[in-house]
Amino acid sequence: MKLRYETGVAVMIQFLAMVFLNFVDNAVVGSFQSCHDATTTYDCVSGIGINVLYVILLAGWFGFVWVLAYAAQDKRDPKLANLLIAAEAFILVVALFNAKHYPNLLGLITSLVDAAFAVWIIYLAFQLRKAKGGRITASATKGRTRRRPAPKS
Repeated sequence: MKLRYETGVAVMIQFLAMVFLNFVDNAVVGSFQSCHDATTTYDCVSGIGINVLYVILLAGWFGFVWVLAYAAQDKRDPKLANLLIAAEAFILVVALFNAKHYPNLLGLITSLVDAAFAVWIIYLAFQLRKAKGGRITASATKGRTRRRPAPKS
């Protein structure tokens, strides 16, 4: 299945993958580490609370980007595509920063997957913007026009 302009589907995949990976990395692994290193029960509980709050905020952000992507796909609006490109560029910058300063291997994998999704979605949104509200055909993505054979007389 080729996704030429279906930014909503691409961001849905990004949303599911990033929420899952960040839940495992922060809520599960981070909570175990904070409770292992904690001196009191309060430190353990507050660490778990902060990790869960981070995952909820992250899900809210990716949910907002998901709604934006579906709106850009549905309306085929170049302005919404530009806004989606800006949001994904922000995600890309943050993911690359996190990849450079990763705390553990799972954090590095999460950041690199997030960066790959962001690049892919920026490409799809750019194709959507380039179409200017029209359809995106296979020839538009390949840079050549399709010629039909001349009718036989």
